Amino acid sequence: MPKGIRIGLILPDVLGTYGDDGNALVLRQRARMRGVAAEIERITLNDDVPADCDVYTLGGGEDSAQVIAAARLAASPGLQAAVADGRPVFAVCAGMQVLGHTFTAHGETVEGIGLIDATTTPMSARAIGEVASTPSHAGVTAELTEPLTGFENHMGGTLLGPDASPLAKITRGVGNVAGSAVEGVVQGSVVATYMHGPALARNPQLADLLLARALGMRLSELEPLELPVIDRLRMERLAG
Repeated sequence: MPKGIRIGLILPDVLGTYGDDGNALVLRQRARMRGVAAEIERITLNDDVPADCDVYTLGGGEDSAQVIAAARLAASPGLQAAVADGRPVFAVCAGMQVLGHTFTAHGETVEGIGLIDATTTPMSARAIGEVASTPSHAGVTAELTEPLTGFENHMGGTLLGPDASPLAKITRGVGNVAGSAVEGVVQGSVVATYMHGPALARNPQLADLLLARALGMRLSELEPLELPVIDRLRMERLAG
């Protein structure tokens, strides 16, 4: 097993509205609990985006933050190079929208960075509340077996193109767009979702999948962690 990993936390100064920075903390802690050294590299607006982190996370934010994030990621394309190299990326809400082709902010269409085949436009009503789903097993998520749970809060409706696949099928909540019955995106090494929570705290198997890929392993090869308190939290959320 590698001696250590670097977790790239992308633009926490603008994409940090909903506590999604916690996803990087979860990855770091679950690595350390297995004896793997792990550090979080905070990549802010003043930093160039490195292409050599082992895994990356992006969080949510408001319209203005999305526009700023898209411009910065286009100007410093380290994330694009990392994805081309197959390095795992986990994006939430606004972070997911920025990775697509276009999204809407302040009533205008804004160019994303095109890492996922998706476009986002406003829905007629906000999707807010608990969301649950079953994994689609698409692409890099083929090993996922456990239901996914989180909290959605978005006005944007995301439609997937033919090169992207949904992360999961909705069993409760709205998901990507009203009436679609799907949640999230999987494309190449990118996994994206509307789930806050933070999502990786509420979905430890998904966290371990990303961690395994960062370590160059399969999920089945990663030493399991026994954390009863997390299991109880999941049971409460999935039951409620």
